[in-house]
Amino acid sequence: MILHGTTVIDRSLISKLPLFADLEPGELDALLQEARSVRYPKNAHVFQQGDEARSFFVLLHGYVRAEKTTPNGQKIVVRYVSAGEVFGVAEAIGLKHYPATAIAIVESVALAWPSQAWARLVARHPKLAMNTLQTVGSRLQDAHTRMIEMSTEQVESRVAHALLRLARQAGRRVEEGVEIDFPISRQDVAEMTGTTLYTVSRILSAWEQQGVVASGRQRITLRKPHKLLTIAEGRDA
Repeated sequence: MILHGTTVIDRSLISKLPLFADLEPGELDALLQEARSVRYPKNAHVFQQGDEARSFFVLLHGYVRAEKTTPNGQKIVVRYVSAGEVFGVAEAIGLKHYPATAIAIVESVALAWPSQAWARLVARHPKLAMNTLQTVGSRLQDAHTRMIEMSTEQVESRVAHALLRLARQAGRRVEEGVEIDFPISRQDVAEMTGTTLYTVSRILSAWEQQGVVASGRQRITLRKPHKLLTIAEGRDA
């Protein structure tokens, strides 16, 4: 265990995470020696778009929203980070500044390493570089899929795809169906799907009347996921 202030970081917290797959116990301990644990209150900024990328992170608890502001001022929700995922790895893709803003949407805890240590860490632990590359590649594929959806699909399909994606990432079974297990507003859904709050509100209200979803208090529950899948695939009559 590594002690940082009053926080003990146990090797078991990271040993089964994808970023650290196949690393030996000694390698994990060496990595933890350079990490610090950070707690973020709800709505706190982990970092902001354009800031110097001084750290990279692994989320241990909670959820983080990554959002980007375009030159014309439009806000886009890039992705949601779940516990166990790495984020803020600007150094790994050759960036010196963060390309997006990261906000804790619930109280969250992350491990942080200095970005300046990245080159040395991956040289010492090649599997870390390989695992990071796989993670970045998967996210690029996801971004590519979303870009195709944005350019080719009707807005109802895009919203359905977004809700299904979130349910796969952070869904939990409840009596009514599958609830997305973090606060998410209709505005968030609009910013994920490249549409307006009015349009998302109209779509979700119609789906609520049909019993497909239930929403309220920044919570969305998929009551009929199979129905959403038909809408996402454009098979809804």
